[in-house]
Amino acid sequence: MRWWKVVGLAGLAGVAATGVVVARAERRRRAYTPDEIRSRLHARIDDAVADGAASSPGAESSDRA
Repeated sequence: MRWWKVVGLAGLAGVAATGVVVARAERRRRAYTPDEIRSRLHARIDDAVADGAASSPGAESSDRA
């Protein structure tokens, strides 16, 4: 077998594997209901706000002279 055939088959296998991964992720994403998406987004926002308040540099600077 020539080297270019091996490279071509490897590329074809890579494209097929990528398509499977993308299709699986898309199927998983579409499985959420709008209410589930909304609740997950609200939870992410709450986490981001909590993390931002905990690492806020202004809260610690008030103790300095």
